[in-house]
Amino acid sequence: MKVLIADDHELVLDTLVAFIQAAGGIEVVTAPDFDSAAAKIKSEGPFDLVLLDLNMPGMNGLKGLESAIAMDGAEQVALLTGDASRALAEQALELGAAGFVPKTLSAKSLVNAIRFMAMGEQYLPAGFMTAEEPQSKHPLAQKLTERERQVLKGLTEGKANKEIARDLDLSEPTI
Repeated sequence: MKVLIADDHELVLDTLVAFIQAAGGIEVVTAPDFDSAAAKIKSEGPFDLVLLDLNMPGMNGLKGLESAIAMDGAEQVALLTGDASRALAEQALELGAAGFVPKTLSAKSLVNAIRFMAMGEQYLPAGFMTAEEPQSKHPLAQKLTERERQVLKGLTEGKANKEIARDLDLSEPTI
């Protein structure tokens, strides 16, 4: 199995490579940014899995993911990140990502996730998707009541006042 891991933090890259190689049976190629990763996909591919840091130089968020998915030589493409929301993970999967790997994952789970995704399966840690979303650190968000946050969440999801009222069991004028 051949895997490309791209991350702009050398310590993270070295640690990931050490964990993965210790498990055996996986050849690991690394890149420090998206442009280098794209060049390696073209020159050293095909890769069974390409694991891209969401916030590295050149990645441009989900646009980089879409570009990598479209490349010949990248059989499966997944995101690696230290800070992301469930909504972002869901968007990545909808775009065709093989998975979404938080940097908080244990070494054993990481190796299992890599093998799982390289076989063509989608990976998302259950704990990540079921954990309660952290409250915003923005000072204005902290002033909102729980109900106001629920209404705001409905608005950000593009729901009409009527839908939000129905979801929250409130009258429409209350919204």
